[in-house]
Amino acid sequence: MRILAINPGGTSTKISVFDDKNEILKKSIVHTRDDLKPYRKVFDEYEYRKILILDVLCKEKIELKSIDATVGRGGLMKPIEGGTYRVNDKMIDDLRNEVNGEHASNLGSVLAKNIGDEIGVPSFVVDPVSVDEFDEVSRITGISDIEKASWLHALNHKAVSRKIAEKLGGKYEDFNFIVAHLGSGISIVAHKNGKMIDGSGGRSDGPFSPERSGGLLAYPLVQLCYSGKYTKEEMVTKVSSTGGMYDYLGTKDMVEIQERIEAGDEKAKIIMDAFIYQIAKEISMYGASLYGKVDRIILTGGISYSQLVDEEVVKRVSYLAPVEIVPGEMEMEALVLGALRVLNGEEKVKIYK
Repeated sequence: MRILAINPGGTSTKISVFDDKNEILKKSIVHTRDDLKPYRKVFDEYEYRKILILDVLCKEKIELKSIDATVGRGGLMKPIEGGTYRVNDKMIDDLRNEVNGEHASNLGSVLAKNIGDEIGVPSFVVDPVSVDEFDEVSRITGISDIEKASWLHALNHKAVSRKIAEKLGGKYEDFNFIVAHLGSGISIVAHKNGKMIDGSGGRSDGPFSPERSGGLLAYPLVQLCYSGKYTKEEMVTKVSSTGGMYDYLGTKDMVEIQERIEAGDEKAKIIMDAFIYQIAKEISMYGASLYGKVDRIILTGGISYSQLVDEEVVKRVSYLAPVEIVPGEMEMEALVLGALRVLNGEEKVKIYK
């Protein structure tokens, strides 16, 4: 079974071709600011990106008629449960109309569907960022105007959970996991029998990251917002892209920060210690969500390549459960595996409504 996977990002379009579970083509098409400048909205980039994808396939001698299915990165659609969804017109309309915002990943479904339709094969999305399986109690915040929503790295969370479940001799639905995705953004989630019942991340709560502030003290934050020191736009930027490590140390590069620590930089060391401490605290908190019945804690994402971070987090959380390290991201593989589960009859395809 040959599957084309498409993952559009802000500065690139990643594509992979798999023969069953074997990746035979991996390519990242880079888009400069000048390349994207002519397009006012993300959806305007559709034809531009599609032509580039088809050009790569042609150059790599991958015939379109050899592809059995396409799968795209799911975008900011309405809240849905996890799983593999057939791309339909309703999904594309919601993404085009930006029901939950504009992001390059919104193009994943339309690229998959249009290429799939042209060659007469099915198109899918798998575990998009809009997966929302929270327990009702986890949504309550303390102010009735604000409800907690699920905006997490669902694709990688569920992929590494399935990987560890298979290692343990069972299925994802058989276990309770706490998964910490550690990257430029961080999300930490309690997984109970195949559902993400509570979690933190995005731009709202959880530990700070290389570029995001994480959860902040509410009263001082209100005072800062009304201090006149920053505009609304500057505060949004500070929380979402120039906070965290960058705000303290002037860099988002975790390798550089670790090198500064090794060279004796005391400020870098205390910020790194606080970063690790917050991750460990957040993981421990979700032990309560699972009544302490945790089969494994899983560390994943790019930062989990750091031996320093892994070792120090493990020291603090291994009392709760054994820790597994799955470094990096499984996004392209996860997209393909989700499509294969449906095509092989292991999982029922879901319909977006």
